[in-house]
Amino acid sequence: MARMDSKADAPRDIPRDMDGDDVGDDRRKGGRGAPRRKVCRFCAETTTLIDYKNPQLLRGFITDRGKMVPRRISGTCARHQRALSNALRRARMIALVPFTVTGE
Repeated sequence: MARMDSKADAPRDIPRDMDGDDVGDDRRKGGRGAPRRKVCRFCAETTTLIDYKNPQLLRGFITDRGKMVPRRISGTCARHQRALSNALRRARMIALVPFTVTGE
């Protein structure tokens, strides 16, 4: 019969994070795994309304070139992205938001 080594049945040392958790349990660290899912801010905050008369809100969804920011970048859901695009078109028509951005 083989003799059991005392180190064999002892728990091995597991590296720990600063907070005491096991290293590697968070998949977002170090670029591994799926990135964090973006949440639609209009679904999360029901008090925020999409309105074409609010150009400050709409400017957050326009690039520096004057284009609409896509859903995959902004994180809005399909329903609110449609409402944003309609509000942006209306705001452009009454000159609250520019169609193009002039380079200075």
